[in-house]
Amino acid sequence: MSFSFSIPNLGRSPFTFSTGEWAKQANGSVVASYGDTVVLATVCISGEPQAHSGFVPLVVEYQEKTYAMGKIPGGFIKREGRPKDTEILSARLIDRPIRPFFPKGLSNEIQIIVMVLSSDAKNDPDVLAINAASCALCLSDIPCDAIIGAVRIGKIKDQFILNPTYEEREKSSVDFVVAATEEKIVMLEGNFNEAKEDEIIQMINFAHPYIRQIITLQKDLQGKAGKKKKNFPLFKINEQIYAILKERVYSQLEQIYGITKKEEREEKVKEVLNNLYQELLKDNASIVYEDVSYAFFALEDEFMRKKILQEEKRPGGRALNEIRQIDCKVRVLPRTHGSAIFTRGQTQSLAVTTLGTSADEQLIEALEGEKSKHFMLHYSFPPFSVGEIKPLKGPSRREIGHGALAEKSLLYVIPPKDIFPYTIRIVSEILESNGSSSMATVCASSLSLMDAGVPIKSPVAGIAIGLVKDVDRYKILTDIAGIEDHYGDMDFKVSGTRNGITALQLDIKTDGLTYQIITEALMCAKEARLFILDKMEEAISQPRSSISPYAPKIKTLKIDLDKIGNVIGPGGKTIRQLIRDNNVSIDIDDLEGTVSVVAYNQEDLERATAQIVGLTRDIQVGDIYDVKITKLTNFGAFCEIFPSKTGLIHISEISDKFVRDIRDFLNEGDIVKAKVISIDHQGKITLSIKQLNT
Repeated sequence: MSFSFSIPNLGRSPFTFSTGEWAKQANGSVVASYGDTVVLATVCISGEPQAHSGFVPLVVEYQEKTYAMGKIPGGFIKREGRPKDTEILSARLIDRPIRPFFPKGLSNEIQIIVMVLSSDAKNDPDVLAINAASCALCLSDIPCDAIIGAVRIGKIKDQFILNPTYEEREKSSVDFVVAATEEKIVMLEGNFNEAKEDEIIQMINFAHPYIRQIITLQKDLQGKAGKKKKNFPLFKINEQIYAILKERVYSQLEQIYGITKKEEREEKVKEVLNNLYQELLKDNASIVYEDVSYAFFALEDEFMRKKILQEEKRPGGRALNEIRQIDCKVRVLPRTHGSAIFTRGQTQSLAVTTLGTSADEQLIEALEGEKSKHFMLHYSFPPFSVGEIKPLKGPSRREIGHGALAEKSLLYVIPPKDIFPYTIRIVSEILESNGSSSMATVCASSLSLMDAGVPIKSPVAGIAIGLVKDVDRYKILTDIAGIEDHYGDMDFKVSGTRNGITALQLDIKTDGLTYQIITEALMCAKEARLFILDKMEEAISQPRSSISPYAPKIKTLKIDLDKIGNVIGPGGKTIRQLIRDNNVSIDIDDLEGTVSVVAYNQEDLERATAQIVGLTRDIQVGDIYDVKITKLTNFGAFCEIFPSKTGLIHISEISDKFVRDIRDFLNEGDIVKAKVISIDHQGKITLSIKQLNT
């Protein structure tokens, strides 16, 4: 039996959940639509539990098939391949708000697959996919402790917009995704044009009533078509071992808690664990090392939370709002266009900026159509950054996600192409990691951009805010380290300028956050951001006045559309000669009427642009040019003013002296100054050398 429930207008489009017709062998399946954008979400769970890994074995896959937009894939293979970055980011967007609500200790593998079946090229399916995944879970027999909803918020001319279209998002100063339960916020992600903290809260308040409508719709459908939840075996800590450890290791945990360096702490934990295991093995030969380690880490979790909540003492001895030591350096690499090192405690990012031309832009085939990117940020997390050995493969989902967040953080300070006509690529190499390497990437990248001479609007800094919560008691932590992220309840990354927030990302491990906690966290982030910006500006406070000598030189000219043919010439002859003679590359946008000239030295650039200007404006009597002698005759010298623009210097206009033989004064290939003295009705140009000073 099939069921369908709708909201006639969620914002400006109908929103519908349907179930019972498609993918019926999955534990749960839902078709969700918004406008003419349609997704299918399915959820399945394995029959047998896997070895416990300490986290929920959830995998989320999101697929955009080209048939959804009425297209056939490009290339030779003609079928979809590995996930695109946008698909990976959408999968992460689905995963993050759902993951906290599975029962603790669940070890059965869970897979959520969301497929985009139809795209109207107006409504982004990513937020629809979050809602569909939640609905598929609530209809399934898989235990999940909450139902969530999600919406996207835009802002145009001080007006908040619910679920803006692709076109509206281009005009919006905000791109903000909010996910929540009926009462609490569970996930935030967005980029902004320097939004204030209170504006963030206003947007969340604006979003929440619509989210409640979506949750109500899921509950209504669950009442008609929901399956009874099954009881799955849950992994539990061995209580006997836990009790023994609690008696024996509390003093050692105190010692471990005071160690600041990550590697020293990990070494001490390993030593304590091994000693404990050997002691327990003497009493019970059947004891398993994993049971000891699980009990130990559960005890360490309890110990850390108690220290923070009751004594306000963090691992390593920092105060709750204390930021680790910061060190900033720029121009650390000699031949790159811009480089910087940002170090905060044991987290270190090397950011390298490269400036390219329009030919280096990234072309993207998306559901809303093809588009190009002239700013890219790529995040790299090599295994040595955490002292590990792993094969170097392609970027992981985590690397793609962290890079995208850092890119969003800087997006609104990047100059538009008409002001700075370069393609910009930043690579962040994480050299050390102990908490919030994505926010270190934001800081290092901002420094690197200024070192490269990119005229960004303002420097951007980022910080990660944490939380330890027990029922109604909580403590907010500024600049969380790895252990605080691991055992804590929140990872709230906030980046921005002195004027406001440019991006944020909230992930939690609890049942959600109140508005009060979010407000306090935003204010802590603001205080920390301003402190970090002060430190960054000690290294470099504004963009350098000129770009690196190793970067290409670009100049963009605006010309009349009807003069583009003058630059191209018959069969492209003129533009080829310009490129060859001046050692430049030239790109023409015949829709915008722009010509971009790229050279590797300033002299070539100025010469080529001067020639293009000459080609695209009318030559007038009295103009003086550097002309090239191309042919000598008995009556004068033919010369090239610009490619495809020629003239004649009559023998009588070569010199004040008597000219018996032109070759006594000129040779073919010479470049001389000459003045235009006449243009006849056929456009033939006569020039003079001897009248230069008249």
